[in-house]
Amino acid sequence: MNTETPSADQLAEAAALLAQADGLIVTAGAGMGVDSGLPDFRGREGLWRAYPALGRAGLDFAAIASPEAFARDPHLAWGFYGHRLALYRHTRPHAGFARLRAWGERLPHGLAVFTSNVDGQFQRAGFDEVLIHECHGSLHWLQCLRGCGQAPLPATGLQPDTDENEGRWRGALPQCPGCGGLLRPNLLMFGDARWQSGRYDAQGERLQRWLAGVQRLLVVEIGAGTAIPSVRHFGQWLLAHHGAQMLRINPREPALAASLGLGLACGALTALDGMAPHLDELLS
Repeated sequence: MNTETPSADQLAEAAALLAQADGLIVTAGAGMGVDSGLPDFRGREGLWRAYPALGRAGLDFAAIASPEAFARDPHLAWGFYGHRLALYRHTRPHAGFARLRAWGERLPHGLAVFTSNVDGQFQRAGFDEVLIHECHGSLHWLQCLRGCGQAPLPATGLQPDTDENEGRWRGALPQCPGCGGLLRPNLLMFGDARWQSGRYDAQGERLQRWLAGVQRLLVVEIGAGTAIPSVRHFGQWLLAHHGAQMLRINPREPALAASLGLGLACGALTALDGMAPHLDELLS
């Protein structure tokens, strides 16, 4: 991993990028949650370390993160997602979330979020839900597996009960109130022709309206790699179509042309903590 501690000059430059903006959009991938203790499923080995039962079954992320997994072995699929839901509910967002929120709220147009993460950490950290676009959906919402027409519903009443050794759901499986069939998470999975995208569509429309009013946009991209490039692609679109500048924070893939902004080869919390003294002075 090409991780380094940013220099004082780099941190000051990063802070200056943010201070000159009139609106901030945080574009976040899985690396955003690492400092909160959430696993990063980089490759099969990372997934199998976190979920040994999937390793024993020889299942990679694409195999378990699919509607077919729920149809084939719903107790195993819900074992994986149920454990993750419980983990996300009990994970406290790291201090970098609060820093970003405080900085963004001091800009004229405030801040928005575009994230591939399904963990709900931005909502848990107090970000305005109206301007959070979850491009892969949310594990905190459910939908019918067979697509009976039942609208997605929140997972607040679902209490995960999983066997961690076997990686399987115990007890009765989540049931669709519309047809009595199996519920699944309202996520965009691999090979997913029945994802109900209503929440995603509404979030995207609100974000586009917000972007239309921002003149000096800064994109703070955190922990978004090229393996699943949804976040990277959106950031590149913002650079091309909104004249944005970017601060890219990524310990493995930080490269960014100097004309587009700045890349820092470190984790989220290292960068945001390092920027804090400079921003406190610039935004005072």
